[in-house]
Amino acid sequence: MRNFFLVTALAVFGLANVTAQIEAPTYGFDQGDIFLEGNIQYNATNNRNTEVETSNFNISPKAGYFLNSDFAFGVEASYGQNKETEEDIETTNSNLSAGIFGRYYFLDLGKRFKTFTELGVNYLHTKTEIDGVDDDLKANGFGAGLGLGINYFVNDNIAITFGLSDLISYQSVKADIDGAKAVSQTNADINIIDNFFDTAQFGLLFKL
Repeated sequence: MRNFFLVTALAVFGLANVTAQIEAPTYGFDQGDIFLEGNIQYNATNNRNTEVETSNFNISPKAGYFLNSDFAFGVEASYGQNKETEEDIETTNSNLSAGIFGRYYFLDLGKRFKTFTELGVNYLHTKTEIDGVDDDLKANGFGAGLGLGINYFVNDNIAITFGLSDLISYQSVKADIDGAKAVSQTNADINIIDNFFDTAQFGLLFKL
């Protein structure tokens, strides 16, 4: 009888462990996984005191391939447009970027949170159009940025991304005007972690 209870207890314990593993899977990536990620932003204001209307739109898709469970390499793009109307004169600023990135996952915060750092290099193009002005102002250049981010897995194939893409960045842009010289800018904001939710870019990730 004692052996019967011992065998029964071991069987129940083993079944409980298997059930726990089934109910609490570990989320993440494997070699060969592909992901699609991106975010869309839009906002508009209408100030009747100054009769100024503004609108902003931005979309930033990217796709990556995992060389192993921690490192992914991919391509990214971004398009944004800002419009401002004042006294029936509309000014439109458009910006386009396309480039490559590398992402390294270095820390797991529990089973659903995955922390990563990402380095990207991009080609940049900007254009400014003003009503009544025939010639558009254009500029071209390149940029590079290093950021931090976190993925929170809702399930095995969908995750919410919190990204700090401007932790450290550099860009050099030259206007498409004879005699114009390149304008460079470097940003390093290590205090950005103190106000994470004020500066983070939120997006969705789909693992294929």
